[in-house]
Amino acid sequence: MGESSQRVSSGKALIKVGYACNEHCSFCHTLEVRHIQGSTAEVDAKIRRAAELGHEMVVLSGGEPTIRPELVHWAGLTASLGMDFGLVTNGQMLAYEHVVEELLERRLRYVYLSLHGGTRKIHNLMVRSDAFDAAFKAVENLAGRGLDFSVNCVITRHNLEHLTGLVDALMPFPDLTVKFSMVEPKGGGDKLFAHLMPRIEDVAEKVIAAIEYGEEQVRWQGQTGPRFTHGAIPLCLLPGYEDRYDDLKTHAYRTMIEVGEPDYFPVDDLNKTQDPLCRGCSLSGPCPGLYTGYHEVFGPAELRPIRDRPRSNSFNYELQHMVELGFVGEEAEGCPLRRGMGVTPWDYGRDLFVRNGTRVARYRAESRDFSDQEIAAVKHGLGQVYVDVSKKAAPDDFARDLIQLVRSRVCASCPERERCTGMFEPLLEDVFTRDDAEVREVIAGLRGDVLDLGCGEGPYAALLAPLARAGTIRYLGVDPHAQAIADLRQRWPWAELLEADGETLELAPDRRFDHVLILRAWNHLRDPAAVLARLIPRLRPGGSLTLVDNVAFGLARGRAQTHRGERSRAIFEHYRNDTLADAERIAGPVVEALGMRALSRREVGPERSNQWLLRYELPAG
Repeated sequence: MGESSQRVSSGKALIKVGYACNEHCSFCHTLEVRHIQGSTAEVDAKIRRAAELGHEMVVLSGGEPTIRPELVHWAGLTASLGMDFGLVTNGQMLAYEHVVEELLERRLRYVYLSLHGGTRKIHNLMVRSDAFDAAFKAVENLAGRGLDFSVNCVITRHNLEHLTGLVDALMPFPDLTVKFSMVEPKGGGDKLFAHLMPRIEDVAEKVIAAIEYGEEQVRWQGQTGPRFTHGAIPLCLLPGYEDRYDDLKTHAYRTMIEVGEPDYFPVDDLNKTQDPLCRGCSLSGPCPGLYTGYHEVFGPAELRPIRDRPRSNSFNYELQHMVELGFVGEEAEGCPLRRGMGVTPWDYGRDLFVRNGTRVARYRAESRDFSDQEIAAVKHGLGQVYVDVSKKAAPDDFARDLIQLVRSRVCASCPERERCTGMFEPLLEDVFTRDDAEVREVIAGLRGDVLDLGCGEGPYAALLAPLARAGTIRYLGVDPHAQAIADLRQRWPWAELLEADGETLELAPDRRFDHVLILRAWNHLRDPAAVLARLIPRLRPGGSLTLVDNVAFGLARGRAQTHRGERSRAIFEHYRNDTLADAERIAGPVVEALGMRALSRREVGPERSNQWLLRYELPAG
């Protein structure tokens, strides 16, 4: 196996060199492990491993990494291996100009510096040290040097009312990014929870005010910056500033490693949670949710989920590298992830390895339209990842354009299966046509008055037209798009067609139907429960409700095709990416209240298409 086959594809590697520190922050994450330090040899080996994995930068953190006497040595080692160097630091040692100069000579390119107030009083109160002057001197030494330079302010009850003071202090440095971060209930933040923890709603309000104030100052002074961002605050509480989220992924961190760990792990958000209330929120992809410890104490009452904004229904896995491995056989021991690349550095959802014969392609999903949990669920739980063999910006004929990927047989007996990103292979079967046969069977059996909500481009015309012309059905098609309705009127003289959406559809009070169809339009409805509550009472006894839609899916694509697709002007039309279980949860109370019974259901899963089906029936008597 060549060295290039191991590469994680650039990004940053974060190394915790130890947990000792020269400050005493009340909210310190590492409060109980400050005595633990990594050895020089351990950190040296981790820097070399980062180079093997193809990282473009090593970032040292702690504790406080700059108190280590090996600091310049580690910067030099990193540079000698062809990587840039970065620091997560309190800045005290960077107040010394000669230290900064030595590090810049050794490819220092990134600094993430803590400053929690714009005055000595506030900052020193937060860190319980006389540290403000040194930290501010570090800002002066680093600003204007061409660095990727962020100043992070952790917000507790003690500095909540003083954020604009920090903005004022940092206005002379236009190349900065100033980040406002919610305090994490970990270490000191957990031990002193009641003393330190502000309510998240109050934090969001003060952060918005600070950002607005900062941007007003930037405009007034005619500067290009600073730029202002936020971290660990639910996006629904930051209207107008949702796109300012700032986290490990926006800083291009791929992996990290703690003291004593044998190999790198992907960066994650496992210290945060999205409450069930957030399911279906339009912002759930990039949203951090709440810190788990905060949620356990205060719950989700402050959250305000957004459900009326469209979102994407797919994401791209972009090709990173194609490797000639000579990978043969079906034994787990022969898998390159077991033979040297390692299992742990690869993200469970976002990295994708595809085996085709003896070759393996590695892909990566960087999308922030979907959370890590959503991507992992699509890839592993639902099994909805496909190779896009078309040349289109967006596939429009799934049966021709897409080939499903399934977990390789080599994974079946592997002891690492449950935590490994996995090896995938093409499934050479048209799952879309096969699974749509059940929908076509339902349509062929229709009789009487039919309401088709979201008829779109009329994909089932070949079945509907003969039924309508024979008088077997009387068809009403409804769609919110004027052009779609105009096109259908030209092609379907046998149909009654209305331009309307489900929420505003107006029908004669006595209009009744034998069948209501919502075919691949469920996720286009803003409020599907309300639509059902309006339509189901129009069903005659014995009538049926048929719901069909698609879950989200991932597309493995080449670089050019990925970039072409992401530059396209396709308009998002989905308000959710509901699974069958989601649809049952939403529809269940409505259909039960109106006396309907379940007729049939088909779930999505590996080796099935991304289309689910759910049918209900009203009793005949």
